[in-house]
Amino acid sequence: MKKSLLLPALIVSTFAMASEHKYEISPMIGYDFTEGNMNIKDDGYPVGGLEIQFNTPGSKLSPEFSLLYSDGVKYDAGNDTRIVRGAFNGVYTFDALNSVVPFAKLGAGIERIQYENADNKSGFFVDAGAGAKIAFTDYLAFKLEAIYMAKHAESKSGSVDGNLITMAGLTFAFGGEEQKPAPVQETAPVVVQEAPIETAAIVAPVVVDGDDDKDGVLNSLDKCPATLAGVAVDADGCDVDSDKDGVLNANDKCANTPIGTTVDANGCKEDADQDGVLNAQDICPNTPLGEAVNSDGCSATVNLKINFENNKATIEPSSETALQTYADFLKKYTNYSAKIVGYTDSMGSTAYNQKLSEKRAQAVVTSLINKGVDAKQLSSSGAGEANPIADNATKDGRATNRRIEAELTRN
Repeated sequence: MKKSLLLPALIVSTFAMASEHKYEISPMIGYDFTEGNMNIKDDGYPVGGLEIQFNTPGSKLSPEFSLLYSDGVKYDAGNDTRIVRGAFNGVYTFDALNSVVPFAKLGAGIERIQYENADNKSGFFVDAGAGAKIAFTDYLAFKLEAIYMAKHAESKSGSVDGNLITMAGLTFAFGGEEQKPAPVQETAPVVVQEAPIETAAIVAPVVVDGDDDKDGVLNSLDKCPATLAGVAVDADGCDVDSDKDGVLNANDKCANTPIGTTVDANGCKEDADQDGVLNAQDICPNTPLGEAVNSDGCSATVNLKINFENNKATIEPSSETALQTYADFLKKYTNYSAKIVGYTDSMGSTAYNQKLSEKRAQAVVTSLINKGVDAKQLSSSGAGEANPIADNATKDGRATNRRIEAELTRN
């Protein structure tokens, strides 16, 4: 005898009510880091802007129009100006990483400067940038981007003036119709022929895998099964940004920064030595806390930690490491010059100490030249027993006062 047994087919499917929006409007604020040759005070100024993007369904490339505005931009000479920029860019949107959508852009525009000078004139520029949008809802996202603008330098033939603009803002998306979810396909019944033996067929139960923490990763694959609702996770179901600094764990070189700390692209504190110059622009990243620095993050005067024996101008072997470090800096940044100033303690006559301090300064200059520093970057002078930094009444104090300082100047 034959029987037909209908086996039920179990289909587990998920879908999202996705929508493609035709328009995106992004009000932005940020900061423009300018090149030093443009004579802008502090080499930078705040920027406000508005970006409008037009999307085409199914295309990753979208046109964008942007308007950037800065007022009260101060020159080194003291006067100020207003700067307005308009640009047209092509924006390429990459595939989303959970709630993060990376993008890159390329285009050109025109810059209008209200009060021009010889080093900063109105003109056309080309730009390139990159950033990401972090979605809150289908219609609202947090937008971060950096744009580099290059413009022909009027006063320097064959050169360009560069501006690096970093901005943050909100993106509002609208327009377009929601796509309907794909219909669930029905599975045809399966007919099984009964075996010759007159026994009932045994059908194994179907086990359905669940997703208890609602993060989109099934329980059988979820290595972090208790993540909070709404937290972005990776393929293992774990938080992709453990310290909540906006840098994914895979790229985060400082994975345990305190929540609320401003960080750079590596997830590390944005201004490690707290001198007001971001790590990316800081060529002197270890200046003492509270010390005044220039726009490169360097102190105007540095104690080179080179000490001398009493009544001698011979550099001790223990000072070679400090000398080599300073020589490497001057060889790397040839746009800087250093004036080497020698000092003595108060023992001996003023006239003798003056000559001794000059000998000490010249000894350091000679050593730096021997280590490869261009002699044109160096000069020396002696200050004798003036400006003590410790008590000359003690042995340790006098040893501290027998020192070398370097006065750094950017050419």
